[in-house]
Order: sequence, then structure tokens, then C-alpha cells
Amino acid sequence: MSEQATAPAGLPSDGRVLVLGASGYIGRHLVPHLRDRGVPVRAAGRRLSALQAERWENVELVQADALDPDSLARALKGVSVAYYLVHSMAAGADFPEQDRRAARVFAQAAAEAGVQRIVYLGGLSPANPDTPHLASRVETGEILRQGRVPVIEVRAGIIIGPGSAAFEVMRDLVAHLPVMVTPRWVRRKSPPIALDDILAYLAQLPWIPAAADGIYEAGGPENLTYEEMMRMLAREMGKREPFVIPVPVLTPQLSSYWLAFVSATPVRIARALITGLKYDLSADDRSLRALLPPARIDFREAIRGVFRDEQEIHAVDRWREGAWELRGRRHDISFYAKTLTRTAETDAPPAAVWDVLGDMGTRGTGYFYLNPVWRIRKSLDAMLGGRPAGPSTRRGAPYAGERFDIWRVLAAVPERRLTLLSSLVAPGTGGMEVEIAERADGGSRVSATIYWHVVGFRGLLYWYALGPGHAFMLAGMTRAIARQAAARAASAGQGARA
Repeated sequence: MSEQATAPAGLPSDGRVLVLGASGYIGRHLVPHLRDRGVPVRAAGRRLSALQAERWENVELVQADALDPDSLARALKGVSVAYYLVHSMAAGADFPEQDRRAARVFAQAAAEAGVQRIVYLGGLSPANPDTPHLASRVETGEILRQGRVPVIEVRAGIIIGPGSAAFEVMRDLVAHLPVMVTPRWVRRKSPPIALDDILAYLAQLPWIPAAADGIYEAGGPENLTYEEMMRMLAREMGKREPFVIPVPVLTPQLSSYWLAFVSATPVRIARALITGLKYDLSADDRSLRALLPPARIDFREAIRGVFRDEQEIHAVDRWREGAWELRGRRHDISFYAKTLTRTAETDAPPAAVWDVLGDMGTRGTGYFYLNPVWRIRKSLDAMLGGRPAGPSTRRGAPYAGERFDIWRVLAAVPERRLTLLSSLVAPGTGGMEVEIAERADGGSRVSATIYWHVVGFRGLLYWYALGPGHAFMLAGMTRAIARQAAARAASAGQGARA
């Protein structure tokens, strides 16, 4: 698909483009795509830290919330084109109401800021959708069009790219379940579209004056059933095609409840998506083809693009979902990790907590809680062929690249974060991250998270069999860290208490 390098006709050549929702799936890809075309980009999201973690060069970062008019006014200042990539599916059952409020606030703020185009990415939908997810996406577009700024709405089919919720659900099903008892929606049809094609549409449409106030349906060159897609995905991964047994009693709503067992894809988002799979969907792209060439990448080539692109996702200073090295450099390992987090509070400052973490894995301290269990697990790993680094004689603050016991230090950010990769022999890959957040009163919140990227059905069984024990040990470890930090702060005359 051809690209244009000039500014949108009728818009200031130096007008800045805002991507609201830049830390979401499409936003993370759209920001560098626009920047590489020479477009001045301002990336906005609710958490500035999530944007900073992307390490984009030559991109302005701002904090903004779609429900906060003041933050939107700052983010929209000097903006000509605003991409609205916001949804509230992760918020729970009341997400449609939050979506309504956000769309109204944004439409008003964009008009007041003098924005000349809003680009909104929605989803393909039947004429009268009766599922909350599909109905909310359609309604959001309608609310944006009620404002004074011309809106370009793109309704896309399943997007095939690394990290796409719909695609990652299919990857997990194929990778972990050789036999699937599925609802009838497995034979519903949809036109999957490659990430590169949808990015090209989003980047070019604001540059076309005739595109304003249009609704454009976008799909790939094939209309496939979900079963066909999963079989093709299995072949591309080099796995045996799954044995699929469709049954009438499993509705999309019921099937969404067990989805969390199989997939590590964010549950609320995946659940909202799957409830809309009872429809056969197609893309009427005639209005889009009148302006731009049709999508060119078929499903098989899109999968190959995923496998190519995900190798460029790397973790630098913290655990990053989908990072190639964290997944054992394998395409059949879950993109998203299963996670377990426990938290403890202490009045000790972050410096004291970090000082305690410096003793992790040493002979004298071990892992702060139930050390015999840690030693048993390490011995079992050695029996299975693992190669732990051996008893640690390390002292002082950990550093990136250090190896001790069963860990390699991925990142060590003083007084903020310690990220460890596990070398244990197990059906999956994972690690642990300890984060320290300073409280308003000077104390600290200590959070420890275990990450586990599942390999196959054995990986699922491993995760759930050890889950209760991991939860118990993690809770005890964070409490022990908090207590020791409080004791050290008190001995230093700071009077802290856990």
C-alpha cells in the first residue's frame, strides 16, 4: 500500500498529530509508524510511565485521560489530527457507560482546541449488535460524530499482529490445547486484517480531504472461519492442527469464562471480544477502495509478519509483555504472561527497601521466607538438568547481567525495580519483578510479581498446580522484605515501622 509523505490537504503543514491511547495495542504501533513518515507525533496516555517505557525517539509524550477535560486541553493544544484509540473494556461491566462519557468529553475538547480531524478505530459489527462490546464501539463513533470536528471512523476486522488480543487468544488455544471443545462460533466467518494494512489506512486517511465524515470498513482479502484461522496458525507454528469439536451448548458468553484458564491475554478485553463472535462478519470496503488500494496481506502472510515482527520486541529496564527473549525465542509460547502479584506496605523509605533487596539470594538471607522450599526447588531443578549459578556469595546492590542462584538480573533500577529472569527447567519461561513505590508519607509499597509464559498444556498444569504455593510464598516474601526494611530504617534512626 503506497504511503504519502505530505501533510493532510487543508491542514497546517506543521500541525501536530495526537495519538490518544498510545500505550494500547494499536497506539504502540501507530506512533512510530506516523513518526517514520515524518509526521510530528504527540503520544498521550493515562500513565506517562507506560509511554516512557516504549523509548520512542522524537515523540512528544503527555499524560492525558479521556475523562479529564483539563488534561485533554493540554494534550490537544496545537493538534490538527487526533487519533482516538480509547476503550474501557478492561474496566469491567460498566465499560459502555465509561466509553460514552469519554467520547463526549473528547469530542468537546477537540472542538475547543481547533482540531480539524478525529480518526477513530472501531470494529466490524452487524446492523443491530446485541453484545456490549460491539454496541459500544458503534455508539462511540456516533457520539464522536455528534461533535463539531469531522470524524473518520475505520471499522476493522480481527487485527493480526503481535499482541493483538484476538490473535493472541487464537495463538494460546492452538499452542496449549491439542483437543478443543468449542462453541459453534468457531465456524463463524470474519475478514482478518494484517496490522501493517490497518496502520497504512489509519496513517493515510486523514491526508485525504474526501475521507472526512466517512465510515470505512476494513478487512483483509479473505473471509475465514475461526477454525480455519486456527488450523492455518497451527501449520505456520509447525504444530499439529487442533482437533476441534464444536458443541451447541457452549455460547460465546459461557466460553468466555474458561478463556482465562487457557489464555493469558488480558481477561476482560478478551472476554468482551469473544462475546461478539456469534456473528458472521464481513467488510464492505467499497468506500475505502474508492480512496485507497485494498488490503493486500492474506492471513498466512500476516502470521509470518507476526513471527517476524515479534522478534523485534525487547525488554530493557523492566518486564515487557511479548519480549522475544523473555518468551524463550519461540513463537508457540504465550505472548502475554500469566501473572501473580502480592504487595506489602512499610513506613521505611525506598532506599531502605532497596538495601534489603541487595541481600536477595545471598547465603545468609536467601529469599526472606521459607528458604528450605527454595532450596528444594533448586535441587529438583538440578535433577531435571538445570544449571543454577550455585550458592551466591554476592553482596550489595544487584546489577543488570548478574547471575546468582536460579536467576539472571535483567534490570536493576535503584530504589524502584528489580527484574529477574528464571533459569528453572519447566514447561514455560518466566521471572520475578519486585517494584518499590514511594508513598505520599515517605513510606513504601513493595510489590512482587511472578510472570509465567506458558508452553503447551503441561505449562498450564504447572502454573495452576503451583499457584497456591507461589501465592503463599510471594505474600510471605513481600511482608518479610517490608519488615526488614522497617528494622533497618529504625536502626538508622528513621523510626520506620512495617
